[in-house]
Amino acid sequence: MKIWVDADACPKVVKELLFKTSLRLNIPLCLVANSYMNIPFHQLISFIKVESGDDVADMYIAEHVAPEDLVITADIPLAAEIVNKKAMAINPRGELYDEENVGERLSMRDFMKELRDGGIETGGPESFGVKDKANFANTLNRILAQKGFK
Repeated sequence: MKIWVDADACPKVVKELLFKTSLRLNIPLCLVANSYMNIPFHQLISFIKVESGDDVADMYIAEHVAPEDLVITADIPLAAEIVNKKAMAINPRGELYDEENVGERLSMRDFMKELRDGGIETGGPESFGVKDKANFANTLNRILAQKGFK
């Protein structure tokens, strides 16, 4: 198993939690982004810098993910691709994407984009907070426990 992170927009506190989890449970962790970032120097933790451009990091992750892997992303189209490949995906707020909800979330995303493209103000997500970090940690721990990591 490997944990992949769509790292460009991933909150720093989530990345820090993932670094600790990777080292504690001996799980390879790979961050993918189109800009450099500091990561701990350890054989379990790697960083892939991809070219700039829309969805380049997403495409890299989708091409390299395996069914036993876990992907951390807020990008719903990437999450849909991951679910189709029988891997697991969660967003940084701890929401699990699965076959039952990813299609609905993709439709809602497209609908909101149409509203914004039509000039309607839809607002953005609330700022990332302590509750979001706790939800992420709980979901991550539950998934890893199901996969046999304690």
